[in-house]
Amino acid sequence: MAFPVRFHLLRYAILVCLVGLGIRFWTLQVLDHNVYFAQSENNRIREITIRAPRGNILDRYGRVLVDSRPSMNVIVLREDIQDENETIKALVDNFRVDRDSLIEQLHDTSVPKAQPIIVKRDANEADRAWIAAHDYEHPEIQLEPQPKRRYIYGELAAHALGFVGEISPDQLKMDKYKGFKRGDIIGQSGIEQSHNDVLMGVDGKRRVIVDRLNRVRGELDTIPPTPGHDLVTTIDLDLQEEAEKEMEGKRGVAIMMDPRNGEILAMVSKPSFDPNIFSDLALRISSPETKKQYQELLLDPSTPLINRGTQGIYPTGSTWKILMTAAGLDAGVITEKNSSLPCGGGIQLGNRFIHCDRFHGTPDIRTAITVSCDGYFYRLALKLGVDKIHEYVSDFGMGKPTGIDLREVSGIIPDRAWKRRVNPRDPEWKDVDTAWCGIGQGSVAVPPIQLIHGIDGLIMGGDFHTPHLLKEVRGVTGDKALYQDSKEYKFDLKPNYLQIIKDGMWGAVNGPGGTAHAAHIDGIDICGKTGTAQVIADRKASGKHKDHAWFVSFAPKDAPEISSVVLVENSGFGGANAAPVTRMLMGTYFMKKFGHPVIPEQKMEPQQVAVVR
Repeated sequence: MAFPVRFHLLRYAILVCLVGLGIRFWTLQVLDHNVYFAQSENNRIREITIRAPRGNILDRYGRVLVDSRPSMNVIVLREDIQDENETIKALVDNFRVDRDSLIEQLHDTSVPKAQPIIVKRDANEADRAWIAAHDYEHPEIQLEPQPKRRYIYGELAAHALGFVGEISPDQLKMDKYKGFKRGDIIGQSGIEQSHNDVLMGVDGKRRVIVDRLNRVRGELDTIPPTPGHDLVTTIDLDLQEEAEKEMEGKRGVAIMMDPRNGEILAMVSKPSFDPNIFSDLALRISSPETKKQYQELLLDPSTPLINRGTQGIYPTGSTWKILMTAAGLDAGVITEKNSSLPCGGGIQLGNRFIHCDRFHGTPDIRTAITVSCDGYFYRLALKLGVDKIHEYVSDFGMGKPTGIDLREVSGIIPDRAWKRRVNPRDPEWKDVDTAWCGIGQGSVAVPPIQLIHGIDGLIMGGDFHTPHLLKEVRGVTGDKALYQDSKEYKFDLKPNYLQIIKDGMWGAVNGPGGTAHAAHIDGIDICGKTGTAQVIADRKASGKHKDHAWFVSFAPKDAPEISSVVLVENSGFGGANAAPVTRMLMGTYFMKKFGHPVIPEQKMEPQQVAVVR
């Protein structure tokens, strides 16, 4: 009897197993069919992103400044990793990526696991050969094509053009980058950043059939990428190259602008950097060499990444006197017929005497500009008073963003409230503070772009145009969109006041006793104003405390078409150090216009003057 019982028990057990298997097969093949079908299709069909090239950046004549070239990225498909430790070892040993950053990326839950991660940009031949040779052991390591940004002239116009880099986690949280994903390359500074939406195209994609080693066995469909739009800048490559040459080895700024419309023809900030470094730099994973280069740029005490033209603030020195002249005339504290004020070699204010560099007698306003008389402008400032000064220079755009399509700072225009806020130990505004404001010293400090914007507005009769680098946008279909100045501002400056300013600035370059003879070019009516701005209150300071040299200019006198601002840090007098740079820039501009050199091959020696400021 025992054998039949065991036999029946075994038969029932087999039956239960078969029923269980049947239920499981039904669940897999019927109930969960769609789930597992989708998973199997995902293993068989892979979607490959086709990165869109960014638009080219051109100079005003269509010469290419920035383009993109083909390159390949090394990527990792996290879904296909079999042994994470082996994958990490292979990437660190063979592609020299940072181990900690790689692990952080692999475990980042904020990124969908199906999304590839980029571990190295611009793979070289050795990288490609290794991946091809190890596709069986490491099918998770693949190559992905992506255009690489190329800055053809290296450091030329680096601060204006900017650079690109991988979008950061913080940027992904911003509304302006909604829809972007990890690995996307965006503009990080300059016009690459400010016009990123124009330059950046729309990625395409391919749906392909792959085998278990991720090798493509067939293609299902393709959506081609849409390239970004080309951007034509206002930059003139010839003027930019000349400005770069003249500022080589210096620290400072040179900007050339068309005062009639705000177009920037050249912008140099020195020291500079090569934006191509950032084309190689992935912000989260990079080689030790790339990280070292980046850290050196960040820690460089000369701050090469800062655009001194828009982000540096400096005391303006005597260039400020042009704004003070317009304010004094418009307020009526001086008039065309009655504008003489004593120099006195300076002025006594309380128990303090502040000096002028020499005794100028009792000059009128034109002469005071030409010879840059501090004593005159101390007294003019006191006649105006700090409240009027602040009101007028604010109307001229000082202490406010210009609207340029670059990052910019506002600067400092001190007033009573400002002093109470920053100097609680000595909160009362004094006459000596007003006098210092009259010559662009004390706490007056603005970026160079703001100063040239304000002076350009005045010499154009009160028409203030927004400085800009965008000239036009060219579409992929051939259409184009021109720049529209939506922030133009008008100040009603009387024609006779304008003529006084022009006369004084013309005299500085061309007249007797002028401080800027080093900018003179025969046959070209260049008008300008020097500035020598103290870094500290010590006339014998040297090194990093030596005075900054300024020169603002425009030409021709009666129909301005080009203007410039040059700042050479810690170099001394503006007439001796900034004006000669301007002479070469103006010479290049008018040589292009007339078709022949306007400066003799033998460099003309500046006329000897008693004071060059």
